[in-house]
Amino acid sequence: MREPALTEYVDTNRRRILEVLETWLQIPSISADPERAGAVVESAELVAEQLREARFEHVQLLPTGGGSGAPAVYGDWLHAGPGAPTVVIYGHHDVQPVDPLDEWTSPPFAPVIVDGEMRARGAIDDKGQVLYEIEASRGLLEARGSLPVNVKFLIEGEEEVGSPHFEALLTERRDLLACDVVVVSDTGMIAPDVPSTTVGMRGMVSFDVSLRTARLDLHSGMWGGTVPNAADLAATIVAALHDGDRRVTIPGFYDRVRPLTPREQASLDAQPFDEAKFRAQAGDVGFLVGEKGFGALERVGVRPTAEVVGIHGGYGGPGIKTIVPAAAGFKVALRLVPDQDPGEISAAFRAWLADQVPAGVELTVTAEGAVAPALTPIDHPSVGALTTAIERVWGKPPLFTREGGSGPEEALGRVLDAPVLFLGVGLPGDRIHAPNERMVMDQFWRGLLAAGELLIELGSLVQFGGAR
Repeated sequence: MREPALTEYVDTNRRRILEVLETWLQIPSISADPERAGAVVESAELVAEQLREARFEHVQLLPTGGGSGAPAVYGDWLHAGPGAPTVVIYGHHDVQPVDPLDEWTSPPFAPVIVDGEMRARGAIDDKGQVLYEIEASRGLLEARGSLPVNVKFLIEGEEEVGSPHFEALLTERRDLLACDVVVVSDTGMIAPDVPSTTVGMRGMVSFDVSLRTARLDLHSGMWGGTVPNAADLAATIVAALHDGDRRVTIPGFYDRVRPLTPREQASLDAQPFDEAKFRAQAGDVGFLVGEKGFGALERVGVRPTAEVVGIHGGYGGPGIKTIVPAAAGFKVALRLVPDQDPGEISAAFRAWLADQVPAGVELTVTAEGAVAPALTPIDHPSVGALTTAIERVWGKPPLFTREGGSGPEEALGRVLDAPVLFLGVGLPGDRIHAPNERMVMDQFWRGLLAAGELLIELGSLVQFGGAR
């Protein structure tokens, strides 16, 4: 197998690329913090500058939410010639908040390399991964004078707050973003020596549930044992969400769950799993739980789940307050897998919940968003191109995994009517969304090489039927 095409480019440009990454990581583009809105715009402008330097055209900041949202960045190079496929490369330039700040070993926006790791907020999620995609295109343009495919970059600024305006942006700009395949570099691999690629991401529906049993809290000595206790009711409902085998009790919840194909199951079975290491990475948890009959890798990737993400009610201050709470509630997130429909699951949850609440109790259910699950068939020709690209860089073909989280990838594939490929190089220990987030630089350079190889391999395919 030949050497990756961009090997010399990486060797020659390593210092410059590192300087760009360090400059970008100094921008505190926290989309959740209104006081950082200016930094999010500054981050978008840096992306635009890098695209222009890479010889991309029509570079622009795309407003979202009628101008109220954080801008996305677009740029294209469309000179690959008749019949060449068009690739949209997606990523995001906003980052998570940095709390708790006192757990960082170095300031979160003062990037530093320690033991071969670039440590800073956004290093892996997602600035580092976006940068190697930009540099791969730049490297091919410098080395060859052209790209083997048409390329459009779309770098979002609101991913870390749930992409509230992203689907509307895709719909409004569908003609601008028309493509044959989408490439996402916002995922990870199993290990540096176990390359993998994500082929699916779970969807999600979430709810804020409020219960009221009386107009006000009551004295527990005078009323306890006679009037309904809202905190007790919330706990009872939460406990009823799963049966003794940790299966979700919502009727019809599993009816549409698509089983793995034999090839997908074989790839899952080939994935290494060290339970002790897994528990340590989760914060030294003492044991694992989950749906009976399925292992941990299945539970976090290919099975749907229901997680209570918060519960509240009654008195939580120092000492004791002898009351019967009148109000309580909980928040729940349901992770969905193909072919579960967010609308159907939402309706089923509301119906189940109504059956749990006695007459006379005030129930309020607020939906907190919905994302459909995403899945790319592993027998699609573009997945074969990605497999070849990863094997050329890592020396072995990737395993196929499914991401437990949820993101805008389903909307990308559905609105743009294109398969979604995942070329992410994150590792389980990268502390994504946590203090001391890192990018393992060996993975970064490999990601850059593989991004170039993927464009080359996609350019050799004829199954797309021409550029859009």
